[in-house]
Amino acid sequence: MGLLNTVKDVLAASSSSTNRGTSTNESKGAYWCHDCSERLLDLDVPGEGPPACPECGDEMEFERSPGSTGCAC
Repeated sequence: MGLLNTVKDVLAASSSSTNRGTSTNESKGAYWCHDCSERLLDLDVPGEGPPACPECGDEMEFERSPGSTGCAC
């Protein structure tokens, strides 16, 4: 029974953990081009302001639900 209890403990600990990694940077959302369905994570965009879409060149729109606790994808 010791092995079975150990497996149960490991599974319970891994499914209830809120730590999803060790990254110090936390995304606040993503930039989207709705025409091209392109998405760029805000952490991948250099500089300030919205980037141009890599497909069509139009300005991308930042999206994030204010009350959301999940990712922007």
